[in-house]
Amino acid sequence: MHRLGMAKCVAALAAIAGAALLVCGSGSASTDGFVVISLPNKATPRTELGNAGVRFAGAQPSSSHGSLFAIASFAISAALVSAVTRRAATKAPAGTRVVEGRSIPWNMWSVKAPLPADVVENTGNAITLTTQTGDANWETCHITFNHRGEYSYVEGQSLGIIAPGPDKKGESPAKIRLYSIASSATGDDETSKTVSLCVKRVVEVDGKHANREVGEDKPDKAGTHFPDKKVYRGVASNHICDARPGDTVQITGPTGAEMLLPEIDDPNIVMLATGTGIAPMRSYLRYLFHDKAGAVGGERKFKGLAWLFLGVPYKASLLYDAEHQDYVKRFPDQFRFDYAVSREDKNAAGQKMYIQTKMAEYGEELWELLKSPKTHFYLCGLKGMEAGMAEVFGPIAEKNGIVWADYFKQLKKEHRMHVEVY
Repeated sequence: MHRLGMAKCVAALAAIAGAALLVCGSGSASTDGFVVISLPNKATPRTELGNAGVRFAGAQPSSSHGSLFAIASFAISAALVSAVTRRAATKAPAGTRVVEGRSIPWNMWSVKAPLPADVVENTGNAITLTTQTGDANWETCHITFNHRGEYSYVEGQSLGIIAPGPDKKGESPAKIRLYSIASSATGDDETSKTVSLCVKRVVEVDGKHANREVGEDKPDKAGTHFPDKKVYRGVASNHICDARPGDTVQITGPTGAEMLLPEIDDPNIVMLATGTGIAPMRSYLRYLFHDKAGAVGGERKFKGLAWLFLGVPYKASLLYDAEHQDYVKRFPDQFRFDYAVSREDKNAAGQKMYIQTKMAEYGEELWELLKSPKTHFYLCGLKGMEAGMAEVFGPIAEKNGIVWADYFKQLKKEHRMHVEVY
């Protein structure tokens, strides 16, 4: 069908769908190519229509709504099959936001009205990802929540956690804490009903702050405790890391548009992460190299290069190494990874191996990549990472007659330098 003719057809179908929805119930768009329709009955059934057809969750529509519902289903499904399924309207519907011409999920669940999500067993990962290092805050956890298909998000977004409290200010529940999502949009189990986080348990001993006096600290789920010291335990991080299957956690969001993947099939994606800053990178990699959603006809949609630099203090602190090893084995021409283990490794000059130290080994190669309009850099983790990039690229830029600080700003304006540091 001619593109213009298809557009007219889709418009007509959409109009029919809109009229049907006025009677049947309400509809809202999501960015993974689905439309959710809620009908006015007690069970509040949800129907998700995608390119693969129609699937129901919850109760089926009542007979009084059946024919109009079918019309709405058909019309919206046809519209979604068009080439503009992921493109946004001028004004985004509630629960979404338009970002660079596409609609993404946005604050579907708020602090005043959070979503209760049950902790479930992880798919492929233990809860505790790290092993003892001797540090008080040695533990990093992978936790999965079942949102029952009521929480849409895209790779690169963040999720809010509301812990029971009290927090530092004595407030209960505690103030919301945002965490980068570590699973792809379909979840680790690829059901589109789960979301996972990568969270470091915050434990500080004899520091500036304490919420447990001497004798008050009790063993956490990992068995760590310091009964003879004053201890500060991060309220949200300990709430998450101590959660086990069957527990319920209040979540908000999603939010965040800084770390979204580009909408082309062959970008160069360079990822720089310190510690749990790997969370959004893992979400990308699951989609690019693992999930069925990232493949068509048995072939991966992604045709570019993904290169990960991960910085951790100890080898025992490495995160998702088995997954990285699997990707590089199956996609050696498309995936590379390098680790910077600061307290154990050194470079040829005897310097501690931070991310910028490791990057410097590939400085010229990375610079050539950076000059390509298809290259996107993603930074997530400690704030010092930006200064580290200046260490690597500043001298190379100067050699090429470029001021790195100005070039960095230009890359951000071009939406090719994505920074989420804290």
